[in-house]
Amino acid sequence: MIDFAVPSHLENYIGGYLIGPLSGKFIDNVNPATGEVYCQIPDSGEKDVELAVGAAKKAFPKWSATPAEERFLVLNRIATLIDEHRDALAEAESTDNGKPLWLSKRVDIPRASANFRFFATGIMHFSADSHTMEQTAINYTLRQPIGVVGCISPWNLPLYLFTWKIAPALAAGNCVVAKPSEVTPLTAFLLARICKEAGLPEGVLNIVHGTGPGVGEHIVKHPAIKAISFTGSTRAGERIASIAAPMFKKLSLELGGKNPNIIFADCDFGKMLKTTVQSSFANQGQICLCGSRILVEESIYEKFKTAFLEEVKKLKVGDPMEADSKQGAVVSKVHFDKVMGCIETAKEEGGSTLAGGKAVKPEGRCAGGYFIEPTVIEGLGPHCRTNLEEIFGPVVTLQKFSTEEEALALANAGHYGLSATIWTSDVSRANRVAMQVEAGIIWVNCWLLRDLRTPFGGIKNSGVGREGGWEALRFFTEAKNVCVQL
Repeated sequence: MIDFAVPSHLENYIGGYLIGPLSGKFIDNVNPATGEVYCQIPDSGEKDVELAVGAAKKAFPKWSATPAEERFLVLNRIATLIDEHRDALAEAESTDNGKPLWLSKRVDIPRASANFRFFATGIMHFSADSHTMEQTAINYTLRQPIGVVGCISPWNLPLYLFTWKIAPALAAGNCVVAKPSEVTPLTAFLLARICKEAGLPEGVLNIVHGTGPGVGEHIVKHPAIKAISFTGSTRAGERIASIAAPMFKKLSLELGGKNPNIIFADCDFGKMLKTTVQSSFANQGQICLCGSRILVEESIYEKFKTAFLEEVKKLKVGDPMEADSKQGAVVSKVHFDKVMGCIETAKEEGGSTLAGGKAVKPEGRCAGGYFIEPTVIEGLGPHCRTNLEEIFGPVVTLQKFSTEEEALALANAGHYGLSATIWTSDVSRANRVAMQVEAGIIWVNCWLLRDLRTPFGGIKNSGVGREGGWEALRFFTEAKNVCVQL
């Protein structure tokens, strides 16, 4: 039986053992829905990272030589255990992150198990190329694991994005030193217990808790760690790149987004409206793929605004453990202050707040939590801070356009290029606009419809590289060409 009780002090997972930080120091872990400390996490440092790297290096020769079918059995067992303990993991995720419990059960935990199952299966179908030089030689390409790799994941989809990185790395035969966000460490800690139960060999996965400067930077700097997969802010990505690039490490950086949601007049209005509410405010707007800039064709602008505001005002903000809460708490007091500051900036820039804009103080156990009303802002141009900078909260802006060209100009304004959504019944227009929008991921008449086989990532300041499918397995392997003369 796996113990899912939350201890007063979480521990690192190094060399197959749960151990405290070598410094003996801990950081408070706060439930954002209540504002109260409910456990502490390791404040790890360079020595803990060194210990984890040593364990990973020791485990690598055997794990990298383990047949893909055997790696599949272990990783698939982890996926099964995640599914079997969905409710306990979902409760931990919502407690740690502030998101509604129904969302954790429906999205976060199922997608975490899907990550393990997909890459566990995928590695058995991962093929290499061969090239025949007529009667002269045969070239074939080997795809071999890199060695020890570093995975650093964010706080918004904690277990989902943690497993999105470590599952392909492990499937490919690497050993991993991973850092979950110090803001939402709980499900990563529980995953360590699942890995032990599943029989993952000691040292193959090592989880070191702590801050970015205390742990993340030492993972990036360590000379034995040959690749870094990071999801987080563009600012942090810049810092990681500045350290890793001169060391010639492989880098995959999935960074911020300021994504346009382009709505043409010929869209399926009902479907568009329902989905736009979701793409605006899912997970309190704390998803890098949220459509935070809503661009609406002028002829339906007023109709859309009226209908959208009606739906937004129906969203109940409250205790994430209550089934009828559509919006939970934002992740921390620091982030709460940031988002509220962005709302004030929008007002200073001349924006009109059509809905929300205020903090919410629920009654009862959540009276001290960090809740913000879903906020809709109008009247700002494409080059103001509000429409250029990632807010990463329950805040969207409305802008109107008259022509397809104007829509594209608005969509492509700014420094980010992660995703975009296009709403139209015109297939030719959908393809034409999709080709011209500067983003790595385009959804047409849908949002967040994910196929794990497809490449995931952005352009411009939204990142470097791609994850998902064969892209992830290619990233976590090195290509070696062998030429055999006939």
